[in-house]
Amino acid sequence: MAETNYVTQDTFDKMQVELHQLKTVERPAASKAIAEAREKGDLKENAEYDAAKEAQGMLEAKIKYLEGVIATARILDESSIDASRVSILTKVTVTNTDTKKTFTYQIVSEKEASLKDGKISVTSPIGKGLLGKVVGDIAEVSVPAGVLKFKIENITV
Repeated sequence: MAETNYVTQDTFDKMQVELHQLKTVERPAASKAIAEAREKGDLKENAEYDAAKEAQGMLEAKIKYLEGVIATARILDESSIDASRVSILTKVTVTNTDTKKTFTYQIVSEKEASLKDGKISVTSPIGKGLLGKVVGDIAEVSVPAGVLKFKIENITV
């Protein structure tokens, strides 16, 4: 996981809290569950032991993933964002030139993306297509359904 993960300070703090929770609360609980299952007899036929070991493996994978994301995180300072061009953390209002519908999206990292909150990933097809555009530009975005054209109406922070 060598790529840089761009995140806001808020997201970075949430990831650190989650990692701390996993290491200090859930990891000891998983170890205790394995110990309790081990005490119940033959490990070859102990489904509870197998389930506890599998849960521990998934927990360790999640811990390793979060440690990797945190290690490669670059915290973005929202006060230094240039709103003259579409970039990460800017809010961009676009109009679909075919349907004439207007949408406002905030361009965020993959970790923060949430379409229902109007946050799209910088690595998504639409996010990539909008990057670097200025007000008045037409962005042609290739999506699985074809090519969409968006007119950049406004850019804010």
